[in-house]
Amino acid sequence: MLSIDALHVTYGGAVQAVRGVSMEVPDGKVVAVLGSNGAGKTTLLRTISGTLRLHRGKIESGSVRFDGAELGSRDPAQTVRMGLVQVPEGRRIFGRLTVEENLRAGGMGSRDKAAKAKAQDRVYEMFPVLKERSAQRGALLSGGEQQMLAIGRALMASPRLLLLDEPSLGLAPRIIGQIGDVIAEINRQGTSVLLVEQNATMALGVADLAYVLDVGEVSLSGDARELARTDEVQRLYLGHDSDQPQKRSAAVSGKTLSRWKQ
Repeated sequence: MLSIDALHVTYGGAVQAVRGVSMEVPDGKVVAVLGSNGAGKTTLLRTISGTLRLHRGKIESGSVRFDGAELGSRDPAQTVRMGLVQVPEGRRIFGRLTVEENLRAGGMGSRDKAAKAKAQDRVYEMFPVLKERSAQRGALLSGGEQQMLAIGRALMASPRLLLLDEPSLGLAPRIIGQIGDVIAEINRQGTSVLLVEQNATMALGVADLAYVLDVGEVSLSGDARELARTDEVQRLYLGHDSDQPQKRSAAVSGKTLSRWKQ
């Protein structure tokens, strides 16, 4: 589905943010990208989504392909039409618009009214609180509800690949656990996910594959559960020793997903 090969990205022609990164997002999988601040995670998403140039970034070499089509020269609208949709860090909903208006904005790229109605039904089924507050302005929602809305707005475009940039940022631990379950359900319904996260426990709990970025380079990669057991990941990202068992998301482990509610 998504293939990144030997990617080098700079800002202002001087600052190297991504250095020779290669990775794959197979169709139907959840892939997590871990790393600290400044590791190059957000730059990676900007490159995929077509927003890199808006931040004065440039691909110096390498390629980013989606189903074999090169993404490097495409703008954000084109990538959305191809089926790649990003949920940005910090949610960035339209605070003055209502919940329903935010969702309608997410589906503006489609002229298929039936498809948009189906997508909205999917969002309201996944996030019942959004339906209850459909007439409420986005700015009046709690942080967790705003994250629901940001994800729901992206789902309105019926993405084939959902790009999530730090969805747990600034949220309570209880809500972070629910995010993992929601990501697993989105994937179960047929949408692939590229998850950029600092919260390694949640990310590795829901992902099939994982990559660790360190100063713009891939330092570790492999099966998410296997990576979670490595000494380096345990020490740097999970904060405990490798002999402690890892718990996976309820949805990944086969338990019934309870809908995300505040």
